[in-house]
Amino acid sequence: MNAPWPVELADGPTVLRPIRLRDQRAWREINQRNRDWLRPWEATIPPAPPGHEPPRRPSYRQMVRHLRAEAQAGRMLPFVVEYGGRLAGQLTVAGITWGSMCSGHIGYWVDKAVAGRGVTPTAVALATDHCFRTVGLHRMEVCIRPENAPSRRVVEKLGFREEGMRPRYLHIDGAWRDHLVYALTVEEVPEGLLTRWHGRRVPPTPHK
Repeated sequence: MNAPWPVELADGPTVLRPIRLRDQRAWREINQRNRDWLRPWEATIPPAPPGHEPPRRPSYRQMVRHLRAEAQAGRMLPFVVEYGGRLAGQLTVAGITWGSMCSGHIGYWVDKAVAGRGVTPTAVALATDHCFRTVGLHRMEVCIRPENAPSRRVVEKLGFREEGMRPRYLHIDGAWRDHLVYALTVEEVPEGLLTRWHGRRVPPTPHK
Protein backbone atom coordinates (compact mmCIF):
# COMPACT_ATOMS: atom_id res chain seq x y z
CA MET A 1 0.00 0.00 0.00
CA ASN A 2 1.02 3.60 -0.59
CA ALA A 3 -0.02 6.72 1.26
CA PRO A 4 -1.84 9.13 -1.13
CA TRP A 5 0.61 11.80 -2.24
CA PRO A 6 0.76 14.72 -2.87
CA VAL A 7 -1.93 16.01 -0.55
CA GLU A 8 -2.77 19.33 1.16
CA LEU A 9 -4.52 19.58 4.53
CA ALA A 10 -5.90 22.74 6.10
CA ASP A 11 -7.76 24.08 9.13
CA GLY A 12 -8.24 27.83 9.21
CA PRO A 13 -4.88 29.59 8.76
CA THR A 14 -2.88 26.38 9.37
CA VAL A 15 -1.99 24.44 6.22
CA LEU A 16 0.08 21.32 5.60
CA ARG A 17 1.38 20.96 2.04
CA PRO A 18 4.25 19.11 0.33
CA ILE A 19 7.70 20.61 0.75
CA ARG A 20 9.02 22.17 -2.48
CA LEU A 21 12.40 23.10 -3.90
CA ARG A 22 11.22 26.70 -4.18
CA ASP A 23 10.67 26.83 -0.41
CA GLN A 24 14.43 26.94 0.07
CA ARG A 25 14.81 30.66 0.77
CA ALA A 26 11.97 30.84 3.31
CA TRP A 27 12.99 27.49 4.88
CA ARG A 28 16.59 28.65 5.36
CA GLU A 29 15.55 32.04 6.74
CA ILE A 30 13.32 30.43 9.38
CA ASN A 31 15.97 27.88 10.34
CA GLN A 32 18.70 30.50 10.67
CA ARG A 33 16.51 32.88 12.66
CA ASN A 34 15.46 30.06 15.00
CA ARG A 35 18.88 28.41 15.23
CA ASP A 36 19.32 28.74 19.01
CA TRP A 37 15.70 27.77 19.68
CA LEU A 38 15.76 24.64 17.50
CA ARG A 39 19.30 23.35 18.11
CA PRO A 40 18.58 21.42 21.37
CA TRP A 41 15.90 19.36 19.59
CA GLU A 42 17.44 18.99 16.14
CA ALA A 43 18.52 15.62 14.75
CA THR A 44 22.25 15.31 14.09
CA ILE A 45 24.41 12.74 12.33
CA PRO A 46 26.52 10.54 14.62
CA PRO A 47 30.28 10.28 13.98
CA ALA A 48 31.41 7.74 11.39
CA PRO A 49 33.04 4.48 12.56
CA PRO A 50 36.87 4.37 12.40
CA GLY A 51 38.11 4.16 8.82
CA HIS A 52 34.92 5.55 7.30
CA GLU A 53 34.32 8.92 5.64
CA PRO A 54 32.74 11.46 8.01
CA PRO A 55 29.05 11.89 7.14
CA ARG A 56 27.91 15.07 5.42
CA ARG A 57 24.67 16.84 6.08
CA PRO A 58 22.59 16.88 2.87
CA SER A 59 21.91 20.13 1.06
CA TYR A 60 18.37 21.49 0.99
CA ARG A 61 17.88 20.20 -2.57
CA GLN A 62 19.16 16.75 -1.62
CA MET A 63 16.86 16.70 1.40
CA VAL A 64 13.78 17.61 -0.67
CA ARG A 65 14.59 15.03 -3.35
CA HIS A 66 15.03 12.34 -0.70
CA LEU A 67 11.75 13.28 0.98
CA ARG A 68 9.94 13.22 -2.36
CA ALA A 69 11.31 9.78 -3.18
CA GLU A 70 10.25 8.46 0.22
CA ALA A 71 6.78 9.95 -0.26
CA GLN A 72 6.39 8.35 -3.68
CA ALA A 73 7.45 5.02 -2.15
CA GLY A 74 4.72 5.35 0.50
CA ARG A 75 7.11 5.50 3.45
CA MET A 76 6.77 9.17 4.36
CA LEU A 77 4.55 12.26 4.19
CA PRO A 78 6.87 15.31 4.12
CA PHE A 79 4.92 18.51 4.76
CA VAL A 80 5.79 22.09 5.42
CA VAL A 81 3.55 24.01 7.80
CA GLU A 82 2.08 27.29 6.62
CA TYR A 83 0.35 29.77 8.89
CA GLY A 84 -1.51 32.71 7.46
CA GLY A 85 -0.07 31.99 4.00
CA ARG A 86 3.58 31.96 5.12
CA LEU A 87 5.93 29.07 5.70
CA ALA A 88 6.13 28.50 9.46
CA GLY A 89 7.72 25.09 9.99
CA GLN A 90 7.88 21.47 8.97
CA LEU A 91 5.99 18.28 9.86
CA THR A 92 6.94 14.83 8.61
CA VAL A 93 5.11 11.56 9.00
CA ALA A 94 7.88 8.98 8.68
CA GLY A 95 8.48 5.31 9.29
CA ILE A 96 5.17 4.35 7.67
CA THR A 97 4.82 0.60 8.10
CA TRP A 98 2.07 -1.67 6.77
CA GLY A 99 1.28 -5.32 7.41
CA SER A 100 0.40 -6.25 10.96
CA MET A 101 1.63 -2.91 12.35
CA CYS A 102 0.10 -0.14 10.19
CA SER A 103 1.86 2.68 12.01
CA GLY A 104 3.91 5.82 11.54
CA HIS A 105 5.59 8.50 13.62
CA ILE A 106 5.43 12.28 13.50
CA GLY A 107 8.24 14.81 13.85
CA TYR A 108 7.77 18.57 13.70
CA TRP A 109 9.20 22.02 14.35
CA VAL A 110 7.74 25.52 14.00
CA ASP A 111 8.96 29.09 13.88
CA LYS A 112 9.20 30.55 17.37
CA ALA A 113 7.33 33.60 16.04
CA VAL A 114 4.10 31.55 15.79
CA ALA A 115 4.53 29.47 18.94
CA GLY A 116 1.57 29.62 21.31
CA ARG A 117 -1.03 30.14 18.58
CA GLY A 118 -2.13 26.51 18.31
CA VAL A 119 -0.27 25.96 15.04
CA THR A 120 1.62 22.82 16.05
CA PRO A 121 -1.26 20.91 17.71
CA THR A 122 -3.48 21.79 14.75
CA ALA A 123 -0.83 20.50 12.33
CA VAL A 124 -0.35 17.28 14.32
CA ALA A 125 -4.13 16.76 14.47
CA LEU A 126 -4.49 17.31 10.71
CA ALA A 127 -1.71 14.83 9.93
CA THR A 128 -2.99 12.22 12.39
CA ASP A 129 -6.56 12.37 11.09
CA HIS A 130 -5.28 12.04 7.53
CA CYS A 131 -3.18 9.01 8.48
CA PHE A 132 -6.05 7.32 10.30
CA ARG A 133 -8.92 8.16 7.96
CA THR A 134 -7.34 8.32 4.50
CA VAL A 135 -4.00 6.51 4.63
CA GLY A 136 -5.37 3.68 6.79
CA LEU A 137 -2.83 3.60 9.59
CA HIS A 138 -3.78 2.25 13.01
CA ARG A 139 -1.21 3.83 15.34
CA MET A 140 0.74 7.10 15.45
CA GLU A 141 3.79 7.82 17.60
CA VAL A 142 5.59 10.98 18.62
CA CYS A 143 8.98 10.62 20.35
CA ILE A 144 10.14 13.65 22.37
CA ARG A 145 13.12 14.46 24.57
CA PRO A 146 11.98 14.63 28.23
CA GLU A 147 13.45 18.14 28.48
CA ASN A 148 11.32 19.46 25.62
CA ALA A 149 8.37 20.67 27.68
CA PRO A 150 6.68 22.72 24.89
CA SER A 151 6.63 19.74 22.52
CA ARG A 152 5.35 17.44 25.25
CA ARG A 153 2.51 19.88 25.92
CA VAL A 154 1.50 19.67 22.25
CA VAL A 155 0.83 15.93 22.33
CA GLU A 156 -0.58 15.97 25.86
CA LYS A 157 -3.15 18.59 24.80
CA LEU A 158 -4.18 16.26 21.98
CA GLY A 159 -4.54 13.24 24.25
CA PHE A 160 -1.57 11.13 23.14
CA ARG A 161 -0.66 8.53 25.78
CA GLU A 162 2.81 8.54 27.33
CA GLU A 163 4.08 4.96 26.95
CA GLY A 164 7.57 5.11 28.42
CA MET A 165 11.21 5.95 27.82
CA ARG A 166 13.48 4.86 24.97
CA PRO A 167 17.04 5.30 26.28
CA ARG A 168 19.55 6.90 23.89
CA TYR A 169 16.98 6.61 21.11
CA LEU A 170 18.03 9.33 18.64
CA HIS A 171 21.15 11.37 17.91
CA ILE A 172 20.06 14.90 18.81
CA ASP A 173 22.18 18.03 19.28
CA GLY A 174 25.42 16.03 19.04
CA ALA A 175 24.69 13.07 21.33
CA TRP A 176 22.44 10.03 21.77
CA ARG A 177 19.42 11.25 23.72
CA ASP A 178 16.63 9.58 25.67
CA HIS A 179 13.12 10.05 24.30
CA LEU A 180 9.65 9.67 25.75
CA VAL A 181 7.20 7.78 23.54
CA TYR A 182 3.69 9.15 23.06
CA ALA A 183 1.17 7.16 21.03
CA LEU A 184 -2.42 7.14 19.83
CA THR A 185 -4.47 4.49 18.04
CA VAL A 186 -7.45 5.07 15.80
CA GLU A 187 -9.84 3.49 18.35
CA GLU A 188 -8.89 6.13 20.92
CA VAL A 189 -10.07 9.05 18.84
CA PRO A 190 -13.32 8.04 17.07
CA GLU A 191 -14.42 11.66 16.80
CA GLY A 192 -11.22 12.65 14.98
CA LEU A 193 -8.23 14.35 16.55
CA LEU A 194 -8.95 17.76 15.02
CA THR A 195 -12.48 17.69 16.46
CA ARG A 196 -11.03 16.74 19.86
CA TRP A 197 -8.50 19.58 19.64
CA HIS A 198 -11.16 22.14 18.75
CA GLY A 199 -13.21 20.97 21.72
CA ARG A 200 -10.31 21.40 24.13
CA ARG A 201 -8.66 24.45 22.67
CA VAL A 202 -8.43 27.72 24.55
CA PRO A 203 -8.47 30.61 22.03
CA PRO A 204 -5.01 32.19 21.72
CA THR A 205 -4.32 35.64 23.10
CA PRO A 206 -4.37 38.18 20.24
CA HIS A 207 -0.93 39.46 19.26
CA LYS A 208 -0.67 43.19 18.82
